[in-house]
Amino acid sequence: MQEYFFTLAEKFMASLPNMIFALLILAASYFVANLSSRLLKSVLVRQNAEPGVSHLLSRILKWVIIAFGAITALQRFFNVTAFLTGLGIIGFTVGFALQNIMQNFVSGIILLIQRPFRMADSVSIAGYDGTVLKIGLRTTEMKTFDGRIVFLPNADVLSQPIINYTRADRRRVELPIGVSYDANPETVRNIILDEIKNIPGYIDTPDPLVLFHTFGDSSIDLNVLFWVDTTINSHIAAKDMALTSIKQAFEKRNIEIPYPTRTVRMHENK
Repeated sequence: MQEYFFTLAEKFMASLPNMIFALLILAASYFVANLSSRLLKSVLVRQNAEPGVSHLLSRILKWVIIAFGAITALQRFFNVTAFLTGLGIIGFTVGFALQNIMQNFVSGIILLIQRPFRMADSVSIAGYDGTVLKIGLRTTEMKTFDGRIVFLPNADVLSQPIINYTRADRRRVELPIGVSYDANPETVRNIILDEIKNIPGYIDTPDPLVLFHTFGDSSIDLNVLFWVDTTINSHIAAKDMALTSIKQAFEKRNIEIPYPTRTVRMHENK
């Protein structure tokens, strides 16, 4: 019995340096994990990320670092390669079964890091135009301009072109108009240019354009192009105001906006 305890004490003393080194590795990994977790959380908070998402990502980072430290510490006592190989096979199997969920999860993290849009931004994604309500780890929630609530998988959001209307502080308004052949083109151009200057948010740089482009069936067709400051007036409201103002100006100057006409001739059979 005495020899047993003596042998046990010898083994303990022999492994004591490894135990101390392993404890130091665990302590260091725990310290680095907490520090990294707090740093990531502060960065996400500054970027106005969802509180729940910030907490989850910071916790994931913390436990990944701690797990790496624990594996490194265990390596001091035995070869963990076989153990890690088994974990890798299990992880591959689970990952294959949950590949769509994991794809959306990773895409959500990329969206949170790249920040192509923020909450309350007006965007166009995958054919949906609306306001971003929530950026989650699996889906992005939007409220379309017609009031529908849409949940878009993050993988689809990341793979689609994203138009961010909020970040564009200037937008070009385009109005297709047709006027009568009797109207003088220069008079029409001057009237339009005078009217659009009164639109709230109108910007004179780049220069507005009135371009005649087609001899239509019943009208000369033209496009009116001008820019507005979207922080003052929305693109849609500016277009509405411009059309209303131009129509009223045309009516005062007796400039006709024609509509398609057809002449039908009937012949009586004798």
